[in-house]
Amino acid sequence: MSKFGELIDVNIPVLLDFFTDINDQSAAMHAVLRDVAAALGDKAKVIKIDVDKNKELAEALRVKGLPTLFIYKNGEMKWRHSGEQDATTLIGIIQEYV
Repeated sequence: MSKFGELIDVNIPVLLDFFTDINDQSAAMHAVLRDVAAALGDKAKVIKIDVDKNKELAEALRVKGLPTLFIYKNGEMKWRHSGEQDATTLIGIIQEYV
């Protein structure tokens, strides 16, 4: 969990995508997240977290549905959403925290 704290305690927005490879919606988000990361460059971080490999973290954050998306900035959760989102919407939301 200390590594998680290091990931989110930065002064740029960090978009976290909690996913699993066996979930179709999660798989569909991979291309969207690539587009978001490309559009934002170094203004934000996009990090994918496999819930199968990070069960403890997923439970601590009460991740139920997949994909679940979070935006953190300076260690504080700013936004949370369960389910798919399109790249344009995500970019707009992240830019609110840049």
